[in-house]
Amino acid sequence: MNWWQKLKKNPLARLGALLLLIFYVSVIAADFVAPYDPYTSQPDGSLLPPTRIYWRNQQTGEFIGPHVYPTTQGPTSLETGDRELIVEEQKISPIRLFVQGSEYKLFWLIPANLHLFGTIGEGKINILGTDEQARDQFSRLVYGGRISLSIGLVGIAISFPLGLLVGGISGYFGGWVDAILMRIVEVLMTIPGIYLLVALAAVLPPGLTSAQRFLLIVVITSFIGWAGLARVIRGQVLSIKELEFVQAARAMGAKPLYIIVRHVLPQTVTYVIISATLAIPSFIVAESVLSLIGLGIQQPDPSWGNLLSIATNASILVLQPWLIWPPALLIILTVLAFNLLGDGLRDALDPRSLQR
Repeated sequence: MNWWQKLKKNPLARLGALLLLIFYVSVIAADFVAPYDPYTSQPDGSLLPPTRIYWRNQQTGEFIGPHVYPTTQGPTSLETGDRELIVEEQKISPIRLFVQGSEYKLFWLIPANLHLFGTIGEGKINILGTDEQARDQFSRLVYGGRISLSIGLVGIAISFPLGLLVGGISGYFGGWVDAILMRIVEVLMTIPGIYLLVALAAVLPPGLTSAQRFLLIVVITSFIGWAGLARVIRGQVLSIKELEFVQAARAMGAKPLYIIVRHVLPQTVTYVIISATLAIPSFIVAESVLSLIGLGIQQPDPSWGNLLSIATNASILVLQPWLIWPPALLIILTVLAFNLLGDGLRDALDPRSLQR
């Protein structure tokens, strides 16, 4: 367990693991963490800025704790283009933890309709504001993470077994099998990934649901993602197959496929773990790019990519920046966290460091 001790002593790896733990727990328990239904619009609540939290009664000045007031958008000024916020200061809505909601039910473990935080009364707490459809941006961000964070895990679950198997077979058998498989790998590696994604996504039937698009994006990214792994695994297998325990298994009459799966590929587990943590961000970025240009997950279903797609609207970028920065920051932090964890695993699992 020396590698585990080294990993725990790496502060950057711990930071990456902590960020990923927070993100994944939050999106798994999105029904509990998000205060509102991500598909429900609030009356007269389009493009509201982040809700201001008050501590004192705005009419009497008395300290009453954290609370908000019902806020709606007023008419747009013809002179300045600004929209007046109408705050009903006579209706106090206290902010509370573990609030019973009314929109939908949680799926497991946590009592139905219970949310991490919320308000009591008519006021809404939109900590990241609302979008153009008057939907709570924070709730959509949390629910959108389910797609953006899961696509990487599903992607490596498809591409890595394929890359391991092809690389293992190529390296173990050699000869014409190795030559044919490596030529296929080289062809796939020459395909520019993002252009292939855009080209294939653009010809998808327009009637596909977000779930179907999600699966197609995963399949497409996995199809072009296994080639590099196969090439590296092939190189490792070329040396592993000459070791004594592999030769002994062959002498005992074990079948080649059994030897590859049971004896050869497990020796590559260190590289596979490190490579997986470093490959997941590429799947997340691919989904984000496709959704950003309108070829990925479609509205009203949220993902971090299509939440970021409104950045193409210059007026939103200037007047409602709170809609742009949160999804962009989450994508950046997730990619950074996986890279920090991957670097930490690489240092901890390095055979040279394990011998010290």
